[in-house]
Amino acid sequence: MQFALPFQEFPIDGVSSLCAAQETAPIRRKPRRASATLFDYPPDPDLINMTELLTPSPDIIGATEPVDTVDAMPATESEHTPVIHEARLWQDDGWTARVIKNEDDEGWAVEMCKDGESEPALVGPWTMGRDKKNPKPLDAAAFTTLVKTASEVLRRHEQQLHAMLHKSMTVNTRTATIHVSLDIVPDEDDPYAILTAVDADGDELAQQRVLPSFKLTMASATAWAEGGFRAVGQSGKSGY
Repeated sequence: MQFALPFQEFPIDGVSSLCAAQETAPIRRKPRRASATLFDYPPDPDLINMTELLTPSPDIIGATEPVDTVDAMPATESEHTPVIHEARLWQDDGWTARVIKNEDDEGWAVEMCKDGESEPALVGPWTMGRDKKNPKPLDAAAFTTLVKTASEVLRRHEQQLHAMLHKSMTVNTRTATIHVSLDIVPDEDDPYAILTAVDADGDELAQQRVLPSFKLTMASATAWAEGGFRAVGQSGKSGY
């Protein structure tokens, strides 16, 4: 570990006298086990200041500890989708806009893909260029509009999917008000649904696994609740 002492200017005469004093002064060696009584008192203030300068602080000592360069290394741009701004390919801000040939006619189309998704979120017609042959080049303004449109399409799709997979309603029986919900789990190998009933305080009354084809209606929910939450048949109907 190296320490740099504060730089201080000395006059030439002072430097010469200091060097001469060091050459004539006897060398004093500090004993291995020196008692405090062996030192002259009061101690030289310059030596005290020099000791403070040469004593490393805890911050400096801690800074010399090994650092895990793998964890401390910041994320590089290679880990993310590279930014591309071209006439037919615009890639930025987690989205990719690509101008493609329209399969339906002789015009052009643009598709918007979100990073990490295999299917485009939006495919629509694209404007023809001035030469009436090539597509209009992509630019920042057009890309911003496309991102907003594609994001809105994804949001509506998620709302529709949530409405298809999660249904709920409130029924009033002769004794209580019960909230019945149906949550469909679209598993590729074994899809199923969970039928749940809770009271007005939110306490669960019953829960049952049913077929994903179960039709939750006001009639089926009321019949299930008034029938004591009996098991639903494998056909997906309550059978009441």
